[in-house]
Amino acid sequence: MTHKRVLVLLFGGRSSEHSISCATARGVLGALDRDRYDVIPVGITRDGSFVLERDDPAAFALDPDALPEVRDDGSRVRWPDSVRSRELTVERDGVVTSLGEVDVVFPILHGLWGEDGTIQGLLELAGIPYVGSGVLGSALGMDKHYTKTVLQAAGIQVAPWVTVTREEWERGQDAVADRVRTLGSPLFVKPARAGSSVGVTKITSAEGLGDALEVAFAEDGKALVESAVVGREVEIGVLGARPGEAPRASVAGEIVVSTRGFYDFEAKYLGAPGVDLVCPADLTDDQLAEMQALAVRAFQAIDAGGLSRVDFFLTDDGWVINEVNTMPGFTPISMFPKVWQESGFSYPELIDELIDLALQRR
Repeated sequence: MTHKRVLVLLFGGRSSEHSISCATARGVLGALDRDRYDVIPVGITRDGSFVLERDDPAAFALDPDALPEVRDDGSRVRWPDSVRSRELTVERDGVVTSLGEVDVVFPILHGLWGEDGTIQGLLELAGIPYVGSGVLGSALGMDKHYTKTVLQAAGIQVAPWVTVTREEWERGQDAVADRVRTLGSPLFVKPARAGSSVGVTKITSAEGLGDALEVAFAEDGKALVESAVVGREVEIGVLGARPGEAPRASVAGEIVVSTRGFYDFEAKYLGAPGVDLVCPADLTDDQLAEMQALAVRAFQAIDAGGLSRVDFFLTDDGWVINEVNTMPGFTPISMFPKVWQESGFSYPELIDELIDLALQRR
């Protein structure tokens, strides 16, 4: 009989993307093959407690009127105290119970304290294999300023930007506004380290900068102000390399915005109208091949691993990379699974592939 791998599914977390992580958990829990995996769902509450959750996908449905979240039930999951063991335990009412030896962790965490290298550092210290990028790739992919800096150094075109810290803004608003005016208009103001379009504002001039920065600073003490890029919004998935092979890029999907200002949180996750996802995107063979090559270059430039979604604009002057997401939205209707389904991986097969990549990584 084939050994069933013990898989810890980690979700929730302290970031503003807590509920999206829970919604992702619903999709993955529903797709995991219980003949292949013994699943241990571990939720992280909004204040950072690790709790043993129910293995029940329905508990994490994405309802606009009641977003899912990890609630503190009093249990506490404990990580191994050395690399000599991979045994997870849970304490409840003073009683400690073994959860077994863990083979691999799937951290479907979005945002700070999960997607940014912090949880990856914990798993490295514990010596437990995990899905996705390592500490460096996760940290670089989470911080949009450093993503752009690294991609630019690698010769990959990115949107012009100005990075502003809260301290800089409070110290000299006029000086910051002068820097921002060089970008033209319209502009996007976003937190440097957040995702799911949380904290993002579109402004038409520097006059709206102050209010937009306050929205961004509510998520992170560092914000990016970017020139709006005129072009088609096209995204592509990358899977990490198997031993002796190169990373793989999927077909592309396009975000077509009609009546909304941009592809915001409500459109991404709550079904708000005004945005359509077209997959596969209508590209020529040459356009797709160039996009795939650039996506793999970006993946390698930030030292990503396992998976990433690379977001592009197709402009009159060619491809411009917007972001590299090292733990993209992973609900069954999210773009990353969609582009891989069109490339030959079903949703369950994609999960299996990511787990296999984690176990093969050195």
